Amino acid sequence: MSFSFVSPLRIEAGEAAVKQLPNLVKSFGAERVFVFADPGVVKAGITTPVTDELDQEGITYYVYQDLQPEPPIHIGDHAVAALKDFQADLVIGVGGGSALDIASAAAVMHGNEGSIEDYLNLSGTKSFQHKGLPKILIPTTAGTGAEITDIAVFSLENTKDVLTHEYLLADAAVVDPALTYTVPASITAATGVDALTHAVEALVSVNATPLTDTLAMKAIQLISSSIRQTVRDGSNKEARSNMAWGSMIAGLSFYNAGVSGVHALAYPLGGMFKVPHGEANAVLLPYIFDFIWPYATPKMNMMAQALNVYEEDMSEEEAAKAAVLELKSIVEDVQIPADLTHFGVKRDDLKALTEAATKQSRLLARSPKSYSYEEIFDRYVAAFEGKLEVSKTHS
Repeated sequence: MSFSFVSPLRIEAGEAAVKQLPNLVKSFGAERVFVFADPGVVKAGITTPVTDELDQEGITYYVYQDLQPEPPIHIGDHAVAALKDFQADLVIGVGGGSALDIASAAAVMHGNEGSIEDYLNLSGTKSFQHKGLPKILIPTTAGTGAEITDIAVFSLENTKDVLTHEYLLADAAVVDPALTYTVPASITAATGVDALTHAVEALVSVNATPLTDTLAMKAIQLISSSIRQTVRDGSNKEARSNMAWGSMIAGLSFYNAGVSGVHALAYPLGGMFKVPHGEANAVLLPYIFDFIWPYATPKMNMMAQALNVYEEDMSEEEAAKAAVLELKSIVEDVQIPADLTHFGVKRDDLKALTEAATKQSRLLARSPKSYSYEEIFDRYVAAFEGKLEVSKTHS
């Protein structure tokens, strides 16, 4: 088979990778740098290693913090306006997925007219004509993969939509696990399951390739073997490093293979009930795979091996079900709610969620099993009731 693979032009990864930042800035010939950073990240001092590197080289910069999780469009448009006012020639994003998404979107919008709304994937009417400013993305969580992808997510009234174009891809990604050491356990859990979701959805995607499979398998192994330890003890540097590395390569995998059903159903959950993206993915994860495993048994067997639940005497069906149960176990062990009721969802809300999810055709098309309206509704019911079919038959 033939396939293509796309990634950022440059990746700096590992302990102290942030020290490469001045050289990266100089490589773009930049003189005025606009830094997008989560306010919580700034308050916690996590941006200090980044700004220290810029200060030591006498680089002019401004730190912009008017950001929020799951950003609505007006937050993005304000960011674009501030970037233009500063007359920057380089963008740096520091933080979780939302900060990196805003940084990418603003950098590209700097070179294009109109509002972010004009370029949305589902409803936009314009196409990007210019790449905008160069950008360096620096994640402070191990989970979103935003430093690796060309997708920026925005919240709408009842769902989410995205900007997606190769122009949004980082010119350089800096992945330094030291920046994740002080992330609270709850965020570590949510972003970690988000990264795991990227890997498992990429593995079963209809667009998967041998290269994305290799990356996804390694990511599943690293994340599943480290996430419980990292949530229990955030000071464990080996576990933190595994999570940072696993998140990044999961990002490389899903950026090329794509995600599908979990994300498609999670977007409305975030839009309508403001459930953080990682938690929305986590609560839906086992219930989606409870539905699709019979249509992806070879990949589910690979997943069982990466999750370390495969046994030699297992049939393909038993291994697939064991993988689904392990996904459920991970979500429970890191203390993310196991059903939709914990997020304020009522049974009467499931039809509205279903209506919104059916519009996520870009994502649903990548699933190894297509979804009817009734099947999407059924998955929300399963997640609402917290019931897995495999639990009834797996011994």
